[in-house]
Amino acid sequence: MKLETPRLLLREWRDTDREAFAAIVGDPHVMRFYPATRSRAEADAWIDKMIAGLANGTAHFLAVERKSDGAMLGLTGTADINFPIPTEPKLEIGWVLGKDYWGQGYAPEAARAALDHAFTQLRAPEVAAFTARVNLPSQRVMQKLGLVRDPRADFEHPRIAEGHPLRPHVLYRIANPNT
Repeated sequence: MKLETPRLLLREWRDTDREAFAAIVGDPHVMRFYPATRSRAEADAWIDKMIAGLANGTAHFLAVERKSDGAMLGLTGTADINFPIPTEPKLEIGWVLGKDYWGQGYAPEAARAALDHAFTQLRAPEVAAFTARVNLPSQRVMQKLGLVRDPRADFEHPRIAEGHPLRPHVLYRIANPNT
């Protein structure tokens, strides 16, 4: 699977991505809206999980590569939601980019390609995005993509410990414009 934008290539994962990805998800600033950073072994396991998701069709998280120099910027894509959320959205979109690539429009550019794939190839009726309530940068990307917050679907993330400041989540959604 491969998606292209003017500046980016969203592609399947390679073993050569592992070191750069581990540096991204091992960075405390990048991961400040996640409960913890990831070790190299955890980053490798995350890549392996994304590869398996691509193989079995439950996820389409791809490596994001900058065309101009081949830099691995992070990940973007969609996946089936496999835990309960109010209003029961079925497909999520997400992204994680290294901090050196923030503020250059890469996240919305990559996510637009993933949204297009979800709507045209997967024929998803809608796509949801969710993040910690305090994660305003990701919420801005969601808004740039045309997703709209659905307060009825805000939730306490079941995979984050009770009382943790990142447990309260907000949910944004967008309907497939082709249906």
